Amino acid sequence: MLQTVIHNRIARRLVSMIGTLFGVAVFVFIMLRAIPGDQITAGLGTEAAALSPAQQEALQRYYGLDQSLFTQFFSWLGNLFTGNLGYSARAQQSVLDLTLHSLPVTIELAVLSIILALLIGIPLGMLAASRPESPRDVFGQFVSLAGLSVPAFLLATTLLSVFASSFGFNPNGQGYATLTGDPVLNLQQMLMPALVLGFGIAAPILRTTRAAVLEVRSDDFVRTARAKGVPPRRLQTKHVLGNALVPIVTMTGLQFGYLLGGAVVVEQIFSVPGIGRQVLLGIQQKEYAVVQSTVLVIALTFVIVNLLTDVLYRVIDPRVRAS
Repeated sequence: MLQTVIHNRIARRLVSMIGTLFGVAVFVFIMLRAIPGDQITAGLGTEAAALSPAQQEALQRYYGLDQSLFTQFFSWLGNLFTGNLGYSARAQQSVLDLTLHSLPVTIELAVLSIILALLIGIPLGMLAASRPESPRDVFGQFVSLAGLSVPAFLLATTLLSVFASSFGFNPNGQGYATLTGDPVLNLQQMLMPALVLGFGIAAPILRTTRAAVLEVRSDDFVRTARAKGVPPRRLQTKHVLGNALVPIVTMTGLQFGYLLGGAVVVEQIFSVPGIGRQVLLGIQQKEYAVVQSTVLVIALTFVIVNLLTDVLYRVIDPRVRAS
């Protein structure tokens, strides 16, 4: 009986994932065609107006723009199942090769940002919840508000300007170093963008931690543990935080998924060759295959992260498994 329930749940999640990815594919395909211009005008600029009708027809046939939208969509979709994500004329590479280089960069940036966000958000959230309405709670709320209010591009440009002008520290001005090629330079280049993204993500994690800890602290088992003389530090870490992890893990998973596609501006400012920057360059050049396939990869990764998050909080909380 239990195995049947598990199999049915997995089947429902797979159907939901396929439906989500198909919806994303349709949405991105339509939105790209709604933007004025195409790959021909993006590549040639004003010179596109000087093309003869025969030249325009030849270029449209080369880029597949002479086909109907229905044919273009299902042709691209069919190629995906063969591993053909398209080709980038700008980079002179296949989209698959571009993605294999850029996706690990964004994942590394996302992991570092999440680590910094957890190091900021969880301790400050617990500190704020330890004494509501106290100065420490006000400080935590201020940090949370700042993280939600300050735009990422403003914080990024400020950090870059201050460190470069005042300390002569601008590792992002050099060519990008991979983690395996030059780990020291790579971590230096990832430091500032991870700080910017981590500070913004720390805000919702801080608020979630504060709310979850306050809710758990009012439960009977916490009062019982306190009455039995459990040390305050152990009470906070094992009993309170341990039972408040589900909403924190859920929020962290959502923010990690957001980072995979939402770090476009920060990657552009710090010249980080991640997948968000790949999408941005593809939009600028109207490279439909690049944008469509890359966004679909981001959506797939986001769905997988959500699935892993779901599995994780079922592991850490027996009550969720029981339900």
